[in-house]
Amino acid sequence: MNGNTCPRLEKAMSILGQRWTGLIIYQLLNGPQRFCTVEAAMPISARVLSERLKDLEKEGIVKRQVYPETPVRIEYSLTEKGMALEPIMNEIASWAEQWVENPAE
Repeated sequence: MNGNTCPRLEKAMSILGQRWTGLIIYQLLNGPQRFCTVEAAMPISARVLSERLKDLEKEGIVKRQVYPETPVRIEYSLTEKGMALEPIMNEIASWAEQWVENPAE
């Protein structure tokens, strides 16, 4: 492998390498969820979660669906582009099971 990094790989790593982004994507693999459900699933501030969801929406990985109900219901889900990350996320989870020490132990 030479010293030149593929610009697409570099951008992909930049997107996925942001703190909490991988865990948000992994959480949304379970299907559409409300903001509070995603927030409750991980130790993340509402501000950071909101920023990451906006970033992922801008990249076309997450879709924000607003339902015209009272009160308004908003759900986040993975787009086709986001769902394409499922095998990668599952491989990372498998790798972590085998190689990463459990911090709780």
